[in-house]
Amino acid sequence: MNLFHAIFSMIQLCIPQHLITRVFGCLAKLAFPPLKNSLIFIFIKIFGVDLSDAEEKDYRAYKTFNDFFTRALRPESRPIADGQSLCSPVDGAISQLGGIHQQRMIQAKGKDFFLEDLIVDQSQWASYFRNGSFATIYLSPKDYHRIHMPLSGTLVETRYIPGKLFSVNQGTVEKVSSLFSRNERLICFFESSMGTFAIVYVGAM
Repeated sequence: MNLFHAIFSMIQLCIPQHLITRVFGCLAKLAFPPLKNSLIFIFIKIFGVDLSDAEEKDYRAYKTFNDFFTRALRPESRPIADGQSLCSPVDGAISQLGGIHQQRMIQAKGKDFFLEDLIVDQSQWASYFRNGSFATIYLSPKDYHRIHMPLSGTLVETRYIPGKLFSVNQGTVEKVSSLFSRNERLICFFESSMGTFAIVYVGAM
């Protein structure tokens, strides 16, 4: 498996990541029923997608693959904690969690990356988060792909950072150095009653 991940990571260095992403993006927008139903059906089978929590359980009812991929859940599927609790912004798995020691954060076992590289800091933001805490949450293909506020707060600033589109699966994260600060990403900074926080949305092929 390590050899597979090493080869897969090397392939990603050579292929046109943005072009491939745009091509699949166009396919995902098509509403032609035979094509989009086939794409969704194959995707469900390959990745084991569970639609039992979705508002719409019939995959053929989605207008496009994109509609299926960003499907809504039934409100009762994910009860929300009270307003003073920190909630997960996404329905994924925590791959890393811990403290930001000076500027260093854990990417994977044996690999770190730097806070100021991640947010391309040109202001005071890094000082708020230095020696704070972070969590990296991985959204697998089968997961619910909507993002929510983890805490009540006010959006103060957004920052778009262009970059690569490496896969963010665990195998690639373990092989590609500083992946999160190399990939395309959108950073949102918030103020809340519990302090300053940021959500970094990392793009992937």
